[in-house]
Amino acid sequence: MNWNSVIQVAIFLATVILLAKPLGTYMARVYEGKSAGLNVVLGPLERWIYRLSGIETETGMSWKGYAIAMMLFNGIGIVVVYTLQRLQAYLPLNPMSMPGVAPDLVFNTAVSFATNTNWQSYGGETTLSCLTQMAGLTVQNFVSAATGMAVLVALIRGFIQKKSDTIGNFWVDLR
Repeated sequence: MNWNSVIQVAIFLATVILLAKPLGTYMARVYEGKSAGLNVVLGPLERWIYRLSGIETETGMSWKGYAIAMMLFNGIGIVVVYTLQRLQAYLPLNPMSMPGVAPDLVFNTAVSFATNTNWQSYGGETTLSCLTQMAGLTVQNFVSAATGMAVLVALIRGFIQKKSDTIGNFWVDLR
């Protein structure tokens, strides 16, 4: 390991240590539903999206309701990624005229990206079209991480609450 590598690791660790407390505090405030600074700018947009979607932000979910909402959300993600890969030959943004991907590989990839494991057994640039990578896999990279964070927050709530029939609202935690 040369000095350049040591300095890079030191800068990375220092950055992580310096940002841990402020970022952790910010995330705690967001998940507790408290004002976190960006509410002034993004709050109206967020409330509009909730109203449009029919989400009641003050209504909590039982663990079963939370699990069903999470599985429904991930299921939709799996179907979208599966469909994009199978039909990519007929969809736009396919400048290399990539054919549809084999069903077993498509299923493996769709489930992998929905569960945030992102396991790939293919060359992305030689197998998937631009649209499939953009609208399918890249979106799932963010959505699956958000799902994992939402479930983690619900799990923490379940541990710390003394008496409650709800563990939060999945759709609100997903933000």
